[in-house]
Amino acid sequence: MFPLLLTIAQTPTTALQGLFTDNMVLQRDKKLPVWGTAAAGQKVTVMLAGQTESTVSSNHGNWVVTFKPIHNPGPYTLAVDGDHHFEIRNVAVGEIWVCSGQSNMEFPTSAAQNAAQELEFADFPDIRLYHVDKRTVDLPLRDANNKWEVCSGSTVRGFTAVGYFFARTVYQALHVPVGLVEADWGGPPAESWATRSALVADPKLHKLIDDYEAARPTLEVAMQKYQRDLADYNAKTFMADTGNDGVKKGWAEADFDDSTWKDAPVPGEWNEALKLNLLGGAWYRKEVTLDAGWAGKDLTLALGAIDDFDTTYFNGKQVGATGTETPNWWQAQRQYKIPGQLVKAGKNVIAVRVWNQAAQGGMMGGAPIQLSTAAGEILPLQGTWRFSIEKGIQPDANLKQPNMPMGPGNPWVPASLYNGMIACLPPFAIRGALWYQGESNADRAYQYRRLFPLMIRSWRSEFNQGDFPFYFVELANFLPRNNEPVDSAWAELREAQDMTLRLPGAGMATAIDIGDAANIHPTNKQEVGRRLALIALNQLYGQSNEYSGPRLRKYSVASNGEVRVEFEHTTGGLVDKQGHLAGFSLAGADHKFHWAIGRIDHNTVILSCQDVPKPVAVRYGWANNPPLSLYNGAGLPAPPFRTDDWPGITAASA
Repeated sequence: MFPLLLTIAQTPTTALQGLFTDNMVLQRDKKLPVWGTAAAGQKVTVMLAGQTESTVSSNHGNWVVTFKPIHNPGPYTLAVDGDHHFEIRNVAVGEIWVCSGQSNMEFPTSAAQNAAQELEFADFPDIRLYHVDKRTVDLPLRDANNKWEVCSGSTVRGFTAVGYFFARTVYQALHVPVGLVEADWGGPPAESWATRSALVADPKLHKLIDDYEAARPTLEVAMQKYQRDLADYNAKTFMADTGNDGVKKGWAEADFDDSTWKDAPVPGEWNEALKLNLLGGAWYRKEVTLDAGWAGKDLTLALGAIDDFDTTYFNGKQVGATGTETPNWWQAQRQYKIPGQLVKAGKNVIAVRVWNQAAQGGMMGGAPIQLSTAAGEILPLQGTWRFSIEKGIQPDANLKQPNMPMGPGNPWVPASLYNGMIACLPPFAIRGALWYQGESNADRAYQYRRLFPLMIRSWRSEFNQGDFPFYFVELANFLPRNNEPVDSAWAELREAQDMTLRLPGAGMATAIDIGDAANIHPTNKQEVGRRLALIALNQLYGQSNEYSGPRLRKYSVASNGEVRVEFEHTTGGLVDKQGHLAGFSLAGADHKFHWAIGRIDHNTVILSCQDVPKPVAVRYGWANNPPLSLYNGAGLPAPPFRTDDWPGITAASA
């Protein structure tokens, strides 16, 4: 009898790092590192754009090859031979930008203004998107675990709106592929994004690490208590969906009689507008009358944001739903297609089941709520809808969610987000970085003067690609407007951002005129992305466009008390959009600021104030939400500034 021979197939070990997937973009005109893992000592050969590079995996199973710069956009195939052969297809070569920061960078395209229209026309095959998973850890992670996607209305829905609108502007100007790597997390401060080594080495900022390390011995007990408190909070304030009872009652049907239902405003949160404090399900219904010309046509139904989930019906048929599969579902702008066979002349009924598992609940808006045809005809739907509760509970309004301790897993831990979300990127070749953050550091604005440049330098050190462009967004206007000049932590944070322009390759897009007094997340991300792109197009890509609003050049005080403020970046001349040069204030030796009046004289603003006969200092736009007036002919606003260096309200944080 012959022995039975068994052949055991071995699992292939050669792999690329997770940034390298189908549909990716590689940086043009730079050396291109490509890296991955394999069995120790394994020969690995990589082929790209007619180049072939080979290496042997290290004892730790790591390998890297570097290709010469490529200029042509492709597409290419990246082929790898190790213990098996595999290929990465549809590889483009263009411009790579890392998009990072907190919630205003994380803010998705589906929540931007005019989201329905933006998503409908978002098909850009040469713009590619990669989203780094949220990870917060104590030690650097070197792998990434997502995939590149081709930009379309569906793929860009949950992607950074600022990044997308930047990429779109750059692409339309240059017609080269643009790759965006999104790595952001709403809320955390800048120190979470800096490297630990940079923080430790700084003579003042090392305290951020020292304080965290000093607290570690007690963190385990604190974390256990937090988990217990959080579970108790969730049990009292979270309601899982137990099934759609409304549809069983016929609430979705066009002929259902909703005359006994309440009226509810749309947009509007039901806890505020209807004083419900409701967790659970409720329905909105709206009857619309359509002209015969609309009958049989495919329509687009835009409903704005809904908190939290929805199932939407048109004449009794489900046409869309949004659940946990959608990133940031509570602020995602709903847009559903209605097949023409459901659309008839005369009466039509839209029914929306909303499930609120936490917080406000309701149809929140944030974008136009409307029906529209492919030809651009629009029927607005905001206003009064019919409303009825399906089922729910009313939690204790005094309950407060417990705060997570500053331990492992908390994204506010210094260096934790660099470790989890940025350390996996180097040595990937990039063109530059886009940044929108600062709100969480506003109470430490003087410290930010040191912290923000340190963070930028730490990234540049890790990427080892020189002083690559780093473009950031100045904080937008927010909170109620003050009647008189005041000190402001947000103004001091903007000043710290402006000071960061001293770094080579730094650029700042001013958003001081496109914020929202009532919303820390303004929806006009189109203009934010465009203004960032203007910097890149001028400073990096050699175009002649203006990229900044008027900036202070110098000032002088005349013997009659008039102050002359001269500006640069005055393309098209200085423009007073308010007609009275709002936003300027003057102070004398007493440090008390009063509103100034002024006029424009060529590239100069001439200011005076009867309450300040001997002015020594000028401020402009110095508030959380300042009055504004000064632009250049290119339509870009003057960024806030001050001429004094008097200690601010956050000076103690330095």
